[in-house]
Amino acid sequence: MLGALVGLTAEAKLLRARLPHCAIAVSGATREGAERGIAALKRAGATQLLSFGCAAGLSPLLKPGTILVPDWVDVDGRRFQTDLTLRNRFGAGQAGAKHGGLRHSDDLIVTAADKALLFAETHCLGVDMESGLVAQAGLPFAVLRVICDDAARDLPPVAQDVLAEGRISIPHLLSGLARKPNQIGALMALGREAGIARKAMKSFLRRVH
Repeated sequence: MLGALVGLTAEAKLLRARLPHCAIAVSGATREGAERGIAALKRAGATQLLSFGCAAGLSPLLKPGTILVPDWVDVDGRRFQTDLTLRNRFGAGQAGAKHGGLRHSDDLIVTAADKALLFAETHCLGVDMESGLVAQAGLPFAVLRVICDDAARDLPPVAQDVLAEGRISIPHLLSGLARKPNQIGALMALGREAGIARKAMKSFLRRVH
């Protein structure tokens, strides 16, 4: 039985449309939420895990909408290999899919400078906040991610504190913009990139499922 861990409810909805019988847990983009989600998936009977959703780009060659099907996940310098059968099931070898490493971080990586530093240290293609915990869960696993904010993108401050229970909180968003309205342009650009990523993932899922 496959269980999937995602960061956001929107990602869960996207995956559910293609895998209606898959057990899905939402981390809310926190370590504690990811740990609870993995435990819930195991209780539900999951014997294989998928880490699914968006990632931040680390490689400067990758643009928003790039699909990642990593060979391994880096957790503080330790590499965890993804399962070959699952990796193939979720699009390894498909046109446009990139392979290599994905970095795990417990914290949101918000600046281009920090992304560049991580890339220099690890040579990973991207970074997310769930895959390392999935990798350490003790079950065969795969990762299917799409680049949202690329290596050159600084996240606006409001994007760092806008989530509540895996969803964008409109009150948090409006409050942040009221305090710093000069973020609007960067937030709109991030929204466009998120739309590109969502469209690319939907198209990729149709091809592989």
